[in-house]
Amino acid sequence: MRRWVFPVIRIALVAAIAVALVKLAFFPSGESTAADPATPTGRLTDPVAAVTTGTIVNDVTVTGSVVADDAVPARATAAGTVNKVQATVGSPVEAGAVLFDIKVETPRDPVVETGPDGSQTVTERKPAISYTEVTAPIAGVLSELSVLAGQSVAIGDTVGSVAPPTFSVSATLPAEQQYRLINRPSEATVTLKGGPAPFTCTGLTITTPPATATNAAPNPEPGKGGSGGGSTSTTTVRCAVPAEVTVFAGLSADLTISAGRSENVLTVPTTAVKGSAEKGVVYVPNEKGGDPAEVEVALGLTDGTSVEVTQGLKEGDSVLQFVPGAQTPEGGCVPSGNGMVCTGPDARG
Repeated sequence: MRRWVFPVIRIALVAAIAVALVKLAFFPSGESTAADPATPTGRLTDPVAAVTTGTIVNDVTVTGSVVADDAVPARATAAGTVNKVQATVGSPVEAGAVLFDIKVETPRDPVVETGPDGSQTVTERKPAISYTEVTAPIAGVLSELSVLAGQSVAIGDTVGSVAPPTFSVSATLPAEQQYRLINRPSEATVTLKGGPAPFTCTGLTITTPPATATNAAPNPEPGKGGSGGGSTSTTTVRCAVPAEVTVFAGLSADLTISAGRSENVLTVPTTAVKGSAEKGVVYVPNEKGGDPAEVEVALGLTDGTSVEVTQGLKEGDSVLQFVPGAQTPEGGCVPSGNGMVCTGPDARG
């Protein structure tokens, strides 16, 4: 056994190992031959999102500041000369308080007398003198009074102004956000930086000044393209601060405008829709590997991340998570069915 059997077994094992090594080195299997390192084995697919049921809270938040309400002008109510000024700039006044009075001289017809011989004597009369008071239009602080005793004024002249003790919150509203505020709300929630707890401001207004020669965009230079004209007017949102809230002009404030809430509605990511208001287009993946199909949809509320779909899709449908060819924010991430999809210099979104 020691002299013949064991040596033969060792020789057989060594031979088997040698044959196996030669086969691996020079005769690889068909599977190994197919795996060419120069041939990519991965497959890139566009991420998809499912149409789900959810809640859309349409809150628009803009950053602005606390501003003092505009002063209200005081106007002359008669034509004449200033008789006596009874208020001083910087002093508090009540609504209806007398600021000054105007001396009004009204001409009178002369007196005509006829003598015994029929001759007439005309006697001129002095004009009638009356006084008209100019009062404060509102309660506040007299911020301006531009008249002096003896000065002539005419009806409707602006002779001063009264600054109210009230404040508002004002902010610039981006043009694209106006689609989310088509149904104009009447109030908003204000959060002051370093101030009291958030509070509700009322009397919300959204205004865009009409285009004028001073705020119209200049025509482009020849050869630069464009149609010229256009307005550079900015839209402003403003609401009144309640009297019981202590604020100061210049404080930074976040203005949150709630413009609707929809519960148990169909939603898709905003990145999946071409268009963001009223009507849009989504892209449904082709199961056979071809180009995705365009589907027109009707849109409802949006919260900036998801958008309500009122027509065109049903729950469980799959759509491309990104509109083909659309740019996504560099370095941004959005939710995906398998986690997060991120974009950037080295990411595909």
